[in-house]
Amino acid sequence: MSFQPQPARPTASMTFEHMVERVRYDGVHPTRERAEEAVRAVLGALGRRLIGDERVALAACLPVEAALVFTAEIPELRPITCGAFVEDLAARTGGTTTTARWDCCTVLAVVAGLAGPELITRILHQLPCDYAPLFGRDGLVGAA
Repeated sequence: MSFQPQPARPTASMTFEHMVERVRYDGVHPTRERAEEAVRAVLGALGRRLIGDERVALAACLPVEAALVFTAEIPELRPITCGAFVEDLAARTGGTTTTARWDCCTVLAVVAGLAGPELITRILHQLPCDYAPLFGRDGLVGAA
């Protein structure tokens, strides 16, 4: 059975603390610290993948502290597959690919709720086509 969290409902006033608590609850993390590590790692990884208007628009949707983590990373112009994205996250955090995928799905479902479906569709069109499940979406969407 595959973990498919549902995107959080858009909340203009979501604080970073609330975002972390949402990830803690949805991701079944044992501590707030572990959930915050996941949020920071995944947002940093996503920050290395997005450029242009989508990057700016997503940063505007995130709580300030989350936006700072996301925008602190310099985008890499070389596209990588979803699998390589998860493997890179696992290597950077010292975790397994299973844990990294779980963290991605949990954090990006919350991000998708904050951003809304239109922006997430635009983001997915910028990424290789296999990222949709990380954002709680079915099927293949995105760049080829």
